[in-house]
Amino acid sequence: MEEALTKKELKIIEEVVEKVFSLLEISATFTLEEKGEGVDVLVETQDTGIIIGYHGEMLESLQLVISLIVSKKVGRFIRISIEVDEYKKNRTEQLERLAMDAKEKALEENQEQVLSSLKSWERRIVHMFLKEDDQVISESAGEGKERVLIVKPKA
Repeated sequence: MEEALTKKELKIIEEVVEKVFSLLEISATFTLEEKGEGVDVLVETQDTGIIIGYHGEMLESLQLVISLIVSKKVGRFIRISIEVDEYKKNRTEQLERLAMDAKEKALEENQEQVLSSLKSWERRIVHMFLKEDDQVISESAGEGKERVLIVKPKA
């Protein structure tokens, strides 16, 4: 069960985000939104391209760095998710469509479908989307950059 965030922890998250953005010379305003096991940082900026980076790589790195700094300061891991210019919202919708396509194909062909080139947070979205499905299961396999997500019919 997730622990609710304290005001002190939220203040630390706010300070860390401000400091990281300042060091990177990113001009932005943001709000924090508690979300299940973590915090969403909703960012408004003209520097969306810098924050998102190539295929979201900068965004993923920023989230990890901020999560690690915050975790060290508060003594427990808090998942930080950065949303800028609805990038993740749009990507989540694409991933859910991808998951449905993989599910339909897995059932139609009665064989597993492999989704490669997904980042860890993208695989997590697909897993969460298919978690309650009674026709297919999803699992990750492989290591590092070779890690893939597999969607297959339930036995």
